[in-house]
Amino acid sequence: MTEVVSIKFKQDGRIYFFSPANITLNNGDYAIVETSRGIECGLVYEGNHLVPDSKITVPLKNVLRLADEKDLAKLNANIKKQDEAFKECTKLIAAHKLEMDLTRVECSFDGSKIIFYFTSEGRVDFRELVKDLAAKFHTRIELRQIGVRDEAKMLGGIGICGQQFCCSRFLSDFQPVSIKMAKEQNLSLNPTKISGSCGRLMCCLKYEQDAYEHLIKTTPGLNATVKTASGSIGTVTDVNLITGNIMVKLEDAEFPIKLNRRDVQIISQGKKKKQKPANNNAE
Repeated sequence: MTEVVSIKFKQDGRIYFFSPANITLNNGDYAIVETSRGIECGLVYEGNHLVPDSKITVPLKNVLRLADEKDLAKLNANIKKQDEAFKECTKLIAAHKLEMDLTRVECSFDGSKIIFYFTSEGRVDFRELVKDLAAKFHTRIELRQIGVRDEAKMLGGIGICGQQFCCSRFLSDFQPVSIKMAKEQNLSLNPTKISGSCGRLMCCLKYEQDAYEHLIKTTPGLNATVKTASGSIGTVTDVNLITGNIMVKLEDAEFPIKLNRRDVQIISQGKKKKQKPANNNAE
C-alpha cells in the first residue's frame, strides 16, 4: 500500500494521485503540486489515504505545499483571465469567420500558457487567430480541437434520466460504447432514445453490459430447444433476460408455459431471432 493524496484540477477532470511528501492534507484543501505541465494548484479531492500499489503509476509527483492566500488569489485571477480570454477569442473567431465553436479556456497556474478548446466539423486554419491572441495576452497560446463527447463533459447538462451528465459528474475517462450493446440490452435502436446530448451513444450503455453478457450466456435464446425438469422437450418462444422467465412451447402442448431459466436445460440454442422488449408475457 502507498500513501497518496487525490487531487483534481478541473471540476469535471480526472483525479490524480500525488505523494503527500510528509504533508497532511484534508478534503477541500488546495495544494501546490508538481505536474508534467509544470507547477499547478489543485483541489484536494481526498486527503492522505492508502491505495494498492497496483493503482499507482510510478514515480509519483510530489505535493510541494499547501496553497496560501497568495496562491488562491492567483488562482482566482486566472479564472477571471479565462473569462476575458473566452470573450476575446469568441470575438476574434467571428472576425476571422472561422467555422469553430469555442468550448473552454484554461490558464496555466503560472500564467505562462492559455489553452483554448474548440470543436469543429473539419480542420481549421487558426494561425491568424493565434497571432491575434498572442498579441492580446502576451503569453503562449495553444488551441486544441476536441470531440463532441469532450465538449459535453466540459459544458455539462442534464441527461434524459434527469441526472447531471455522467461524464461531468464522475466519469474520468470515456469507455468504448457500441450499437451491439444496445442490441444485446434489447433497447430501441432509435438514435434519439439511445444517444446522449452529445449525439453519441449514451455512456450508461456500458454500465450493465457485463451483466447482460452473462445473462445471454446463461439464458436460452428464442427458438432454443430446452428440456424441463420433468423431462419434457420444448421450444422457447419468449425471453425476459432480466427476470430469467421464459415461455416454452412443449411438444404436443397447445399453449406455451412460463418457466425460469433455472428450471430448464438447454439442448440447442437453435437459430436466434431478435428478442421482444422486456415487458412481455415472460414477466
